Amino acid sequence: MALVLTEEQSMLRDSARGLISDKAPVAHLRKLRDDNDATGFSRELWATFADMGFAGLLVPEDYGGSGLGCVEAGVIMEEIGRTLMPSPFLSTAVLAATALARGGSKAQQDEHLGRLASGGLIASLAVDEGAKHRPSKTAMQAVRAGNGFRLKGAKALVVDGHVADLLIVAARTAGAPGERDGLTLFLVDPKTKGVAVERTAMVDAHNAARIVFDDVEVTADGVLGEVDQGGVLLERILNVGRAAVASEMVGTGEEAFGRTVAYLKERRQFGRLIGEFQALQHRAAHLYTEIEITRAAVLKALQLLDAGAETAPAAVAVAKARAGTTVTLAVQEAVQMHGGVGMTDAFDIGFFMKRARVCEELIGDAAFHAEQLAEMKKY
Repeated sequence: MALVLTEEQSMLRDSARGLISDKAPVAHLRKLRDDNDATGFSRELWATFADMGFAGLLVPEDYGGSGLGCVEAGVIMEEIGRTLMPSPFLSTAVLAATALARGGSKAQQDEHLGRLASGGLIASLAVDEGAKHRPSKTAMQAVRAGNGFRLKGAKALVVDGHVADLLIVAARTAGAPGERDGLTLFLVDPKTKGVAVERTAMVDAHNAARIVFDDVEVTADGVLGEVDQGGVLLERILNVGRAAVASEMVGTGEEAFGRTVAYLKERRQFGRLIGEFQALQHRAAHLYTEIEITRAAVLKALQLLDAGAETAPAAVAVAKARAGTTVTLAVQEAVQMHGGVGMTDAFDIGFFMKRARVCEELIGDAAFHAEQLAEMKKY
């Protein structure tokens, strides 16, 4: 597979770039933050996303979606990364859509996928419980009770969980924390008795939530996939999300790089443009090559996911780990080359550093994925 976008994928990129750059520049994020917006994103803009088919990108055509693949989702995520646009695209259009399309029963798909594609349903995946992404260490309990289960435990860093209409929750129905087997996924209405949602605004002005489940009742119809076998499905969902976040980081890193190069061409010091200093030229050239190598790794991972290749999980681990190190380098260099003003809130470049730090942690940081790759390769 050639590591380039097809003509149709390029048209999708141009369409998304036009909309996002026009309607959601970095100033859009700044205003949401300054206004302490209760939602954290523009519902009007999300409705426009749905009208253009972006919300249902991974939803089968039978349910009103586009029926496209991971590469196309990555294209949208990269454009979102360029302007740091807050939206439920990752939580709903990527993670939840993948979960329902790949693991949902016919009844579950009939109930949720159409609304998701139309932008009428916001859904969030609730997996992490601690400071780091470790899905196999899930400790939240799901105990059988009558014809269903009772959920007890807490989830942290649930992206868009504060506005979700549907929660997809990973809980342990067998085994002990640290074991890959024994996990089950549940569909939970956040309005169910015993669910307590606390919004947590993150350092990057995006939103997540901490959610406590206190003996929450879920019927058997709320089980997504097979009981005790949810680990395999969960890993497939997470891999799609990891590749999508890696795509966002490519966009964030490239935009930070572009803004920095523009600054080097206009800022004067010692009577010269600072872009004329060879040391800065070398650093910029090195960063450019790192971004391009990472872009290729991410696109390869997305293509392998679409192809259902056995090597896809390893490619995703490489892509997410490399994207994390690359975007970290990009924003650090950006702030340093901007000088002291790069650390002030008046300049937008600081927003890119904050978002990069959050994306690095989302669905596993570089260290987590390096460890995963080592296990796959039996190093």
